[in-house]
Amino acid sequence: MDNKSFDTLAVHGGEERDSHYGALSIPIYPASVFAFSDADDGIAIHNFEKPGYFYGRLGNPTQTALDRCIAELEGGEDALSFASGMAAISAAVLAFASQGDHIVAPESMYSTATNLFRDLRRFGISTSFVDATDAANYRSAAQPNTKIFWIETPSNPLVQITDIAAVAVTAKELGVLTIADNTFATPYNQRPLEMGVHISLHSATKYLGGHSDLSAGVLAGSNDLVDKIRHGPSKLMGGNIAPQVAWLVLRGIKTLALRMERHNSNAASIARTLTSHPKVADVFHPSLESHRNHQIAKSQMRGFGGMLSLDLGTADAAKNFVNNVQLCTFATSLGGVETIVQPSALMTHATLSAEERAAAGIPEGLIRMSVGIENVDDLIDDIQQALEKL
Repeated sequence: MDNKSFDTLAVHGGEERDSHYGALSIPIYPASVFAFSDADDGIAIHNFEKPGYFYGRLGNPTQTALDRCIAELEGGEDALSFASGMAAISAAVLAFASQGDHIVAPESMYSTATNLFRDLRRFGISTSFVDATDAANYRSAAQPNTKIFWIETPSNPLVQITDIAAVAVTAKELGVLTIADNTFATPYNQRPLEMGVHISLHSATKYLGGHSDLSAGVLAGSNDLVDKIRHGPSKLMGGNIAPQVAWLVLRGIKTLALRMERHNSNAASIARTLTSHPKVADVFHPSLESHRNHQIAKSQMRGFGGMLSLDLGTADAAKNFVNNVQLCTFATSLGGVETIVQPSALMTHATLSAEERAAAGIPEGLIRMSVGIENVDDLIDDIQQALEKL
């Protein structure tokens, strides 16, 4: 499906109808074991000398359809899906970092990824955390043993922007692998592989699934890099995606382009509206010209995404806000069709110390908002009535 628009790829990506008896919806193959036709065929498939299926943990036709779809959406040669975003992150990191290696990562990003990188010290893998809004900091933090530059843009929870192409150029000069967490942007808004990144990954639990009803992770890249993950950590650690979940992700992706249009426009409208609200100390969204890296976001993103954050000044104000919203939902996670709000410093980033949150620029009164696809005027009315009660 070369040269097809993203909107078309979202609907038809991964299709091989002749392989599935013409079914418009990819079938769910629940089998955990597949029979071989003969000894030579079975041995070749088992040893990955030819394509085929033999054990569910190592491949399934429904998963293959999802992998092909993700590769097409990201512009990669190959892709691989997992049971969760963290399974994809862990597999990608452990495929390319070993004892004695070093990683450079943003100081403000998904807190569980931060904690993973810190925990890797037990295995002799060190990480330097930098202000990723300045791409030059990756070069400054690089060491002779640096193996991975980790990028997350827009970042969690401050929706900060990293200049992807600039980091990729530095990585190429230094011989470092680049991995980008593209969850907040989605491939609709941003395609890191086209900017020189080696691997792009997602928590498919979020926008790709899109309906708060599954847990999954995906990554895409070149054939050789994805194969190293497939036959290394993915095979050994057992983080494989269930075929039923792979089908749900495929179904969610069919409406991804339509949903992202609304996520993008709703979030930008809410951000503009709240910049002048007296109860809001600051608004973080890449669409705003006041955003530190607005111009970089404008150059590397098709749209600015559905995630924004508000600084309400204090932790008490943040708690009061989530207690008073009525249409918005107070919950964790993000990327669903419904608008979800949470006080980041008290929840997802509570695993970081107050000093670490301060260093990452995460204020105690921060509200992370995953803006859904509801009517934007209804959302603004609900947000404003909650703010008036602070």
